[in-house]
Amino acid sequence: MARSLKKGPYVDEKLLKKIEGRRPIETGTIKTWARRSQISPEMVGFTFGVHNGRQHLEVLVLGEFSHTKKFLRHGGKMQKELDQKKKEAEITAAKSAKTAVETKK
Repeated sequence: MARSLKKGPYVDEKLLKKIEGRRPIETGTIKTWARRSQISPEMVGFTFGVHNGRQHLEVLVLGEFSHTKKFLRHGGKMQKELDQKKKEAEITAAKSAKTAVETKK
């Protein structure tokens, strides 16, 4: 949900102190737990390790918007069929490689 316009943007002060006076090239990943903090123009170019409850996901800020969720894959019947075809292709490739090695001997 968007923050109310009357409240203004929320930027975590501790996060701003961590990047104050530093250059993005020299700084490594900056770990943070402040997920609700908005991205300010000073943060562009920095890499942040945003904690998702289990681990820190690296987020490179290239503009004033950055994805913070990690896409895994879509599920369902179609995805299962694609995965099955991929496995079958790998098996046939392995069998053909095995027969090619055996014929050379």
